[in-house]
Amino acid sequence: MSSNDSIKKIVTVAFALCIVCSIVVSTAAVILKPAQEANKDLDRKRNILAAAGMLEEGRTVDELFQRIDARYVDLRTGEFAESVPDGYNQRAASKSPKLSADLEEDPAKIGRRADYAEVYLVQATDGGLDKVILPIHGYGLWSTLYGFIALESDANTVAGLGFYEHGETPGLGGEVDNPRWKSQWPGKQVYRDGEAAIALAKGAVDKESPNAPWRVDGLSGATLTARGVTNLVQFWLGEQGFKPFLDNLKTGDA
Repeated sequence: MSSNDSIKKIVTVAFALCIVCSIVVSTAAVILKPAQEANKDLDRKRNILAAAGMLEEGRTVDELFQRIDARYVDLRTGEFAESVPDGYNQRAASKSPKLSADLEEDPAKIGRRADYAEVYLVQATDGGLDKVILPIHGYGLWSTLYGFIALESDANTVAGLGFYEHGETPGLGGEVDNPRWKSQWPGKQVYRDGEAAIALAKGAVDKESPNAPWRVDGLSGATLTARGVTNLVQFWLGEQGFKPFLDNLKTGDA
């Protein structure tokens, strides 16, 4: 057998192997996609429940999520949206000039604000509103932090906060994941004289300070991340974010 024939056989076998592998990988991707989407949806629900302090041992995420009604809000009007574009995704929409607004003031450093946002209304046992859970995001030191903040039915008292995605420095800005730090948020107040006043303190909160109801301990060694968290929370609970919707929700005009 000539060396040319050997090379041809090697190339043929390698090519055939590549084709077979491609088919196997493509088939596996198609087969696994529904499971991947289901896991992604489950993780989203778990993060929403966690932010509101609603996870319970012995009960499934889907069971707990039955109390939650997901609705879209038109951030331009502060009212529930009658419809949104097919396949709407808030993160993708924020990059589209057709589906988002350029911000004159951008303390959260998000660039553009999507026109619509999905919010989550937690039903009380009597059928009324128990909590409202809002998506929030903004830039810290190294990354954009994505999370949820939950408010009690008064739309002013924090029920909880959690971030599910960020790239902040572990042990510093990454302390936003610390359960001890997150446990300080429930019970804090958002608004003072009509403005979003909740913020991270420089260091520990002085319990005797008149500002204490609106302050959470800062993040030691992570000044820029702490500032970013303050900015993003105040932005999303302010006039350019969800405040018009929350005002309408309280008066029944949403």
